[in-house]
Amino acid sequence: MARSQTDALDYKVLQRELKEKGPGPLYLFWGEEDYLRDTFVAELRAACLEEGWEEFDAKRLDGRQLDLDMLSDALDALPFSGGRVFVELRDFDPGQCRADTAQRMMTLLSNIPEWCTLVITLPTGQAPDGRLALVKHCKKIGRAVEFTTQPQDKLLPWIARRFSGLGKRIGRVEAERLIFLSGDLMNRLIPEIEKIAAYSSGEYITVKDIEAVAHRIPEADVFEMCDCLSRRDIEGAVLRMAELLSTKESPIAILAVLGGQMRRLYAARLAQEQKLGAEFVKEVCALRFDFIAKKLMDSARRFTTEQLADAVALCAEMDYRMKSSSQDDEELLKELLLRLAVGGAA
Repeated sequence: MARSQTDALDYKVLQRELKEKGPGPLYLFWGEEDYLRDTFVAELRAACLEEGWEEFDAKRLDGRQLDLDMLSDALDALPFSGGRVFVELRDFDPGQCRADTAQRMMTLLSNIPEWCTLVITLPTGQAPDGRLALVKHCKKIGRAVEFTTQPQDKLLPWIARRFSGLGKRIGRVEAERLIFLSGDLMNRLIPEIEKIAAYSSGEYITVKDIEAVAHRIPEADVFEMCDCLSRRDIEGAVLRMAELLSTKESPIAILAVLGGQMRRLYAARLAQEQKLGAEFVKEVCALRFDFIAKKLMDSARRFTTEQLADAVALCAEMDYRMKSSSQDDEELLKELLLRLAVGGAA
């Protein structure tokens, strides 16, 4: 395949291309959404292999311990059946290749037999360095796809289908609450969906069901803590901080999330002053969901611009103190919350 561009994920396009054109010789996959990546790898594998011959014509190699001789043998092997040979190089980091290894690998990739398909996957969440000759070569001769998290119009129906498969129904508001609390990665949502479905006693999933058993990501607690501060609900903010500190998250990691949220609130407040809409806020704050952008803007309205500017500065100050002093990080985080609370809201 003579593709030179890297494509952002459109899963239906990938499926349609596979159905219409069949498997290609080389694929380079990476990205946060490992559920869709692994699902498509399985579809590629099924398209390549004749039923009953999987054990003979499929080979999986560990990219963390790359053996080029093994890779060469796998690529050159003839299929036992009338199908193709399917080779997966898993968790491969092109940046760890020495120059001579990269050069030899590029030679191998340029000569993949017509009966073979090679899929190279990077470790989850790691992006390829586009400056590397090996990465450029893969993108030039193969299909390079980043498996990104899914947008609202695709993730909400997917959540509904997962619940439906478990004999449950979920509405839009409830699905949005699940995304807000547990994040938007499918592999993380699947166990939460199964847990909530098992917990719920009725046909319809309620917000109470979700609140009772869903795992909360730190971003959700920080968002709600800042929202409590905007409404002068100090007790609620303290409760959210206590919940955060009771998890395995380090204070400095919590501070990073809190600082990011304060910067988003500040950006949203500035956008409101300039009469810029929700789409601008979504873009500048890198938000993928309309309902989260709305919650952010509602919260930002209850702060003054000066309060949020001070909050951003306070987070930066606390970050410096955590990294440069011997003071207890948890105590510094509590001090930050107190100083943010004293700042009050408009």
